[in-house]
Amino acid sequence: MGKDKITALIIVALALVPLRMLNMNEGQLLPSNMAEKASADAGTSIEKAVYTVESKMNVWITAYASVPEETDSTPFITASNKHVKDGFIAANFLPFGTKVKIPNLFGDKVFTVEDRMSRDKTNFVDIWMPTVSAAKDFGIHKASIVVLGDSISGNVAER
Repeated sequence: MGKDKITALIIVALALVPLRMLNMNEGQLLPSNMAEKASADAGTSIEKAVYTVESKMNVWITAYASVPEETDSTPFITASNKHVKDGFIAANFLPFGTKVKIPNLFGDKVFTVEDRMSRDKTNFVDIWMPTVSAAKDFGIHKASIVVLGDSISGNVAER
């Protein structure tokens, strides 16, 4: 077998190494909302993502729904041009794609910054909710958020 083929096989084999076999640093967290899924073909499972803790900060947490009164004329499209879904948040002080946890309110659930708020909201995180009543019921909370980074590069996840 040629040297290039052996190198390619090694790269493929390393890509298949389960995350649990990698060493984890003390600051890394396993998000519970990334449930392991069984593979129909191989009978294997997909490992949970591993994140490092980049920073923690206290912010106001609110909620919004996909209605023009709370967004703009395209209420189901985020500022990052994605269709809204559970786990998306709006924040002006973090880049799109940044992963965060809000442990006191949501445990290990991981949220992704995909939207923006009114320019004057500098210390707020707004969580997308499927209905206006759910957003109103949530209300407003002062809570600590944990900004997550990926375990390989240490950069804020999926920037």
